[in-house]
Amino acid sequence: MGELYGEKKMNLELQDKVVMVTGASRGIGKAIALGFAEEGAQLSICGRTKETLTNAEEEIETYGVNVLSTIADVTKGEEAKVFFSNTLARYGKIDVLVNNVGGSRLTSSLEISDQEWHQLLDLNLVSAARMSRLVIPMMQDQKSGVIIMISSIYGREGGGHITYNAAKAAEISMAKSLAREFAPENIRVNSVAPGSIAFPGGVWAQRQEENPEKIADFVKSDMPLGRFGKPEEIANVVVFLASERASLVTGACMNVDGCQSKSNI
Repeated sequence: MGELYGEKKMNLELQDKVVMVTGASRGIGKAIALGFAEEGAQLSICGRTKETLTNAEEEIETYGVNVLSTIADVTKGEEAKVFFSNTLARYGKIDVLVNNVGGSRLTSSLEISDQEWHQLLDLNLVSAARMSRLVIPMMQDQKSGVIIMISSIYGREGGGHITYNAAKAAEISMAKSLAREFAPENIRVNSVAPGSIAFPGGVWAQRQEENPEKIADFVKSDMPLGRFGKPEEIANVVVFLASERASLVTGACMNVDGCQSKSNI
């Protein structure tokens, strides 16, 4: 898909599908939006920072598709509603929702306050539930729709921080429950579980700059492919899952991690 994604698009018949992507101003979210743009989809993206969101919007526009950007923090109910309402007003339908927003902190377990637990659960779990709750009635009316959660391999096994692990595990479980509940209405819900993904300005890029020897050891010991993943590699799987080529795939959680995960399931 393009220079980042390959020389040719996948031809996944996503032309004119309306796709919402949360947290799409950089990193994985931006790569996902660009992947859909390459396939001819119409985009609605949100982010919290005007400058990075505008840059993402301009890059998406180079693919000749429509894109609507909304400055919104989807951990806040009213801002999530504005993002949804803006999308509906612009396009009149919503075919795909990608819940990409998430993040972690490294507070030691016994020092995590109730407030921090609530903040990280809201960021990684409740925001996805909130956005899904907004779009599902529209998808029910259309008798079709796709929702994709960007979770983590650490939602499937130990290894990440306790709050992140707990929230991402719950997100995967929520996706499975939604998939079973709404399958009869032709609404598919899946999760994608990235491994460690590096991009400029991201956590792994910062850690690599701060302690290159430690990160080199981590890559050698934990990553069979010998490298970090790229945001585009996550995007390729997400775009496929949103297409009719994945019409039987619902309730699944797909690792995209270069075999970083040690889990058998």
